[in-house]
Amino acid sequence: MNRLERWESRTQTPLMIAALVFLVAFAIPIVDPGLPSGVRRTSMVVQDVIWGVFVVDYAYRLAVAPRRWAFVRRHPLDLAAVALPALRPLRLVAALSFVHQVAGEKLRGHVALYVTTATLLVVTISSLAVLNAERGHPDASIQTWQESLWWSFVTITTVGYGDYAPVTGEGRLFAVGLMLCGIALLGIVTASLASWLLERIAEPDPTRQPATAADLAELTEQVRELRAELAGLRGTDQA
Repeated sequence: MNRLERWESRTQTPLMIAALVFLVAFAIPIVDPGLPSGVRRTSMVVQDVIWGVFVVDYAYRLAVAPRRWAFVRRHPLDLAAVALPALRPLRLVAALSFVHQVAGEKLRGHVALYVTTATLLVVTISSLAVLNAERGHPDASIQTWQESLWWSFVTITTVGYGDYAPVTGEGRLFAVGLMLCGIALLGIVTASLASWLLERIAEPDPTRQPATAADLAELTEQVRELRAELAGLRGTDQA
């Protein structure tokens, strides 16, 4: 195990906790806009500190990686997580990158759990992002957390009632991303179900296997008896 692998194995859980704290710190002022200014400042400080932690983590992993350019190409979400927070409106995208790059490694291989977690994260972050973009706009229909959460569920399931819809450019940009995520997650679920069905069809019926083996053994015994009878008949003829 090289230095990069040792570092990643030791920091995986602390970074996942930090990513969740980052998400909560960003969400609180959006969900409750009437918070005191001191709470808002604390939220911003927490976000900046955690962002700094992820920048240090990425810089160290890049420095100890055996092939640095290959590391950058293989970890685009890691780069996005440290680059996007410099632009305040995109910090929620970075929060998704933070959580995905750590939690995704633990959940990969467990399709149902991975899809469920990814769906909840995407819905939550999209709700916050759209609410942050739409709130206060004179023509916006999405003004509360409940409305944005309902809109996210309707959009990601491709139902699209149309009772709520973003009107700002930033809100529509997040809407497009949510639609694409919904299609991708639906594809994963469909592929997993198809794979499960194929495996079930390909599995041999266990109730038939013992009967087949027993029939083969019985036929083999009958062949032996026939050979013995034929041998006895030949002996009698020769005598």
